[in-house]
Amino acid sequence: MKQFAKENYINLETLRKSGQPMRTPVWFVVENGALFVRTVVNAGKVKRSRNNPLVRVAPCTGRGVLTGPWVTGRATILPAQEDVRINALVTKKYGLIKRVFDLMQRGTAYDVIKIELIA
Repeated sequence: MKQFAKENYINLETLRKSGQPMRTPVWFVVENGALFVRTVVNAGKVKRSRNNPLVRVAPCTGRGVLTGPWVTGRATILPAQEDVRINALVTKKYGLIKRVFDLMQRGTAYDVIKIELIA
């Protein structure tokens, strides 16, 4: 988990039903040894994670350029009520940029993906 401690983005790789990998740079937070990603309800990464919970993550830039190695994980879509807690953690981590983003996305519902790394 140390490789993600000071990072702002991870590249989340999920798999399509065909097996084709889809990579997306996302904001994340770390809590209790797991990574948490908030994303719009039923986004592609959510659907793909439901179909195949094995994912890979790697630290990256906001444009998705890797800055560290890939790590395999298992994704779980959390119940809707978890969004409030994770949203508070994301707001604390990203500060003003997150608040501006929230103003632009008012009224949007979110899913939370929990990623537990596999050793």
